[in-house]
Amino acid sequence: MAVVSPVSFASAAFELKSASLSLVAVVLKTTDLALLSQALDERFGDAPDLFDQDPVAIDLSQVREATGTIDFVVLAHLLRGHKMLPVAVKAGNAQQMEDALAAGLSEAHGHAAPALPVRSFAPEDTPAAPTALDADEAAPHARTTLIVDKPLRSGQRVYAKGGDLVVLAVVSHGAEVIADGNIHVYGPLRGRALAGAMGDTGARIFATCMEPQLLSIAGIYRTTETELPADVLGKPGQVSLDGEKLVVRPLNID
Repeated sequence: MAVVSPVSFASAAFELKSASLSLVAVVLKTTDLALLSQALDERFGDAPDLFDQDPVAIDLSQVREATGTIDFVVLAHLLRGHKMLPVAVKAGNAQQMEDALAAGLSEAHGHAAPALPVRSFAPEDTPAAPTALDADEAAPHARTTLIVDKPLRSGQRVYAKGGDLVVLAVVSHGAEVIADGNIHVYGPLRGRALAGAMGDTGARIFATCMEPQLLSIAGIYRTTETELPADVLGKPGQVSLDGEKLVVRPLNID
């Protein structure tokens, strides 16, 4: 009878590899969780499908000097109520980080590509200026192109790092396409599209059928709370950035 060593058995059962995750950074501006709950409801009450169990990191940089404690178990529950999945914390003081780790969260390390603009939450707040979660600045002029020729279903995410993304099929509701450069969708765009993810304000989004959940360029975003113009909704369109405003207009492909 052959004897299998523990090392050989483990090697056959699993393998460890490095992985890079895309995270939203939720930047807290208050330690009052009642006020935070109100702000979350006001901001996302009309957009229940904005998140789909997306992993998030809690950024404590703006409350690290606060004297009050944070109940991270309650905080995680609040975020899960809006379909966010808190997995890590960063930039807190020693006590905050200790409390977060005790609540089962990890400490965010390393570099991550942005999945969505960073959002700061406080009552009567507006979305904060976009920043990447510990991400190095990328040169917007260096372009490669990632081509996807299959439909993207709900829950699927594609990120074209350092270049453009071309999708030759439908981007379904609940799917997400991200690019450091431009995004081209030759089919219905029904999910979330985030161009210029590393801050390229000249990036654009193109689609032959505009029906998106969310549009974003360089961290400036627009959700279904704001209806698209009638001459664009369900039709060919393009999205560009004018200052801090997204401009959505028809795309003439005749």
